[in-house]
Amino acid sequence: MSSRNTRPRTPSARRAIGLRILAVAAAAATYLAGSGAAAAADDATPVVSRGVTIPAFYHPPADLPATNGTLIRTEPLPLGLSIPGLDGRAMPGTATRLMYRSTDSNGRPVAVTGAYIEPSAAWRGAGPRPLVAVASGTMGQGDQCAPSFSLQHPLTLTGDTLSVGYEALAIYRLLATGAAVVVTDYVGLGATDRLHTYVNRLDGGHALLDAARAARAVPGASVTAQSRVGLYGYSQGGGASAAAAELHSTYAPDVPLAGTYVGAPPADLTAVIGGIDGSALVGALGWSLNGFAQSDPALRDVIEAAVNDTGRAALKDTSTMCVGDAILRYAFTRSSKWITGGRSLTAVIAASPEAQAVLDRQRIGTLKPTGPVRVATGIQDDIVPHRQARQLAVDWCRKGGNVTYQAISLPNLGDKILTNHLVPLITDQGDAVAWMSDRLAGRTAYSNCWTMPLQP
Repeated sequence: MSSRNTRPRTPSARRAIGLRILAVAAAAATYLAGSGAAAAADDATPVVSRGVTIPAFYHPPADLPATNGTLIRTEPLPLGLSIPGLDGRAMPGTATRLMYRSTDSNGRPVAVTGAYIEPSAAWRGAGPRPLVAVASGTMGQGDQCAPSFSLQHPLTLTGDTLSVGYEALAIYRLLATGAAVVVTDYVGLGATDRLHTYVNRLDGGHALLDAARAARAVPGASVTAQSRVGLYGYSQGGGASAAAAELHSTYAPDVPLAGTYVGAPPADLTAVIGGIDGSALVGALGWSLNGFAQSDPALRDVIEAAVNDTGRAALKDTSTMCVGDAILRYAFTRSSKWITGGRSLTAVIAASPEAQAVLDRQRIGTLKPTGPVRVATGIQDDIVPHRQARQLAVDWCRKGGNVTYQAISLPNLGDKILTNHLVPLITDQGDAVAWMSDRLAGRTAYSNCWTMPLQP
């Protein structure tokens, strides 16, 4: 067996991504674990990530289909949280593991994995059964953290990794409405040919829209090309759903988008870096740097020049971690420990026009979203800062978007320990699912942009 850090560089793997990585630069491979090697579907060597063997299903083939959203393969996916129904069907539904084609931020084809769930609940609205494409919140960067994997294994706990499938609650609530659900694993999370490109606007938006396309072709799926589609995400997922709503009109106009839920979106990464630095979730800085170093040579060069030996070790370490691992290992670390001269990551970016330009290109809010959107943000959120999330709603309102903005007012529940970020996920979830159900049923959404001057 081989770990993700020591995959053999087979000929099939090199055909899949070798030229791409070498074009980015060989220097990145010195500290970005897994970015320079791949495991293709015909490679018999299992990939092991922190003690978890990644099923062969997740190894992409060397050759991909020509069209975005095309299924590459499927297989039954046993749900870890499921009970038999009175009619013999499993509740809340029957799941299928997916691999489908998408396009990455460099315009190149990429295999993405995920899951489709056909609900046991009947759809009682007009028209065909609708579909909700779910973008998960932060799970990590190791392949064992993939959302589809967590649907089968709600708790992955070994001596080396800890992953909790917390998105199951939202997914199962959506299934209870009678809507089908498709979940994307994002680019590189699950699929073993590259690192996960964490909070990459184009990768996340494309993967989510292509998941909606792929769902139509799943064997036994009741959704059709006419099914209304909702996009749903919180935190990292909120950024992906927001990006997808902006990209929809040019990238996937064939997807009949009915509404988008955007919870706690990281719309301005410059601001989010400041919120994450020194917090319980500081490992997310490692995932961001790893992903952008893989996909964007300008930022890779800045990182390579700035990080010290401790930082290189941390980036390699975090590249195979899930959220639980990262919290246990790196919580409350300051980025200055990873950078030469004791500078913060914020200071490094501020001093580099090239790095700042990369983050500016990731800014969400520069395009008008398709259809109605609901933006929700906790006013005490200090991890994905409230102000930049509110600014997204303001930006969309100024562009004429149909925006429902919800400021979630809760007391300060603890600085930088994730509570101010996670509790709104739960407290707003019922309203978010109800709002989405209304959109899938074809009910009109009315913008409250006029209230923004009065909203915190």
